[in-house]
Amino acid sequence: MFSRSWSTPAAEGSVGTASFVAGHGLWNAAQAAAAERVEAALDGVDFVRLAFGDPHGLARSKTLTARTFRGVLRNGMNYSPGPFLKDTACTTAVDYRGEHGTGVEELAGLGNFVLVPDPLTFQVLPGGGGPVTAWVVGDEYLRDGTPHPLSSRGVLHRVLARYAERGLSPVLGLEVEWYLSRRLDDDPGNAGNGFGRQGPAPRVAAMNSGYQFNLDSAYDTVAPLTDPLALDLLALGLPLRSMEHEMGPGQVETTFDPMSALDTADAMLLFRTFTKQWCARRGHHASFMSLPGIEGADPSGWHLNQSVLEDATGRNLFGAEGLSAGLSPEGKAYAQGLQSWLRELFLLSVPTVNGYHRLSAQHALSPTRVGLSLEDRTAMLRMVGSGAGAHLENRIGEPAANPYLAVAAQLFAGLEGLDGAPEPAGGAQPGGGSDIVPQSLREALDAFAAGRAERLLGAPLAACLAKLKASEAGRYEAWARQAAPAPGQVTEWEQREYFAAF
Repeated sequence: MFSRSWSTPAAEGSVGTASFVAGHGLWNAAQAAAAERVEAALDGVDFVRLAFGDPHGLARSKTLTARTFRGVLRNGMNYSPGPFLKDTACTTAVDYRGEHGTGVEELAGLGNFVLVPDPLTFQVLPGGGGPVTAWVVGDEYLRDGTPHPLSSRGVLHRVLARYAERGLSPVLGLEVEWYLSRRLDDDPGNAGNGFGRQGPAPRVAAMNSGYQFNLDSAYDTVAPLTDPLALDLLALGLPLRSMEHEMGPGQVETTFDPMSALDTADAMLLFRTFTKQWCARRGHHASFMSLPGIEGADPSGWHLNQSVLEDATGRNLFGAEGLSAGLSPEGKAYAQGLQSWLRELFLLSVPTVNGYHRLSAQHALSPTRVGLSLEDRTAMLRMVGSGAGAHLENRIGEPAANPYLAVAAQLFAGLEGLDGAPEPAGGAQPGGGSDIVPQSLREALDAFAAGRAERLLGAPLAACLAKLKASEAGRYEAWARQAAPAPGQVTEWEQREYFAAF
């Protein structure tokens, strides 16, 4: 059979800039070595999904042929900055046509940025009987080779560089709650949707009646999905520890062994994305929305366990010496930093309208109180373990949070504590003068905008996030003025906005 040979002389230039990685010295030795292994593995791969986390922590990607990815690996991929500018309903919240207020000149006119694969994150997705697809996370750069100031992963890179300068390595453990439900139809939910308004949420049925915490028979109702899912998560190399049935109907908690900070954030991005896609292909729906509009639902949280190791000795800074229980002075200083920065950075842990349902007084075990406790689950921080195993569990996050920004915020605040725990601006007490965490997206946004978030995020990303979240909060408030929902009700607006996307 005759097959024409098509000439593509401009192919290399279309996917980035020749030798972009080498020319700007973007990889360390470990990444360079991993790139050699990736190139060898591409012979057995059909497609590669090159992904990055947008400001909301949603994975954005392009699916490339393996042939194209060979050039992208070292040249980068030209990418539109559109995902940086959209709120959760695809409203353009940052106006790129004029003065956009971020200070990033390349946003004007939607100039491309360059997405560079991190070869350390390359992995083949589990599957069988079809095309072989790999996944790789990229870092965002401006065209001159400098890190993109709107990159969430870049924020975490900068925080970890500060730890490395001090000879310290954070270690984190993920505990993530989410909802598994059964799709009732194949309706794509596109009726009436568009920019600034999501279509109808997926119609689902609960997997069980719920409210039997860790009951074995309750887990058995989700096991036909969660057990094979767990095997595929292990096949991805994720350090899965457990699948557990939580309180709500079809609510699952998934836990992982401790990881490095960057691995933790990358794992959360992959876990959420892969789980949603895996379940959807089997006629089910996975959602990391904190409180979905499912009858009898109980809110889901994201607990982030954290400790810090001393590189030279391997010592856990949080472990108290001797027989005494509790945290070391360094652990207490780290916890003080988390409390001091709580209100100013709260938006990065609970970034949606919906996430604040979980923090209301009606939920008895909700982490609503700013404080540190041994076992009290109403406090945002719990001390867990002792000695080499001592760590802090921060319970405030919602599972829809951007993993790079949520992790970076925790580590930044903790390091500020280790460096002396400065009081919040204006001399207020930890928690901004209140021992109750913010109770709405608007309250968290106001604290974020009035605080010192630029010290973590840089001025461009802080301004961008403020615009994105102001758009989201404003659209909800405009809807609520017309609909007048009952207090505490999960609204139709929230279900449309978050249930499918997250």
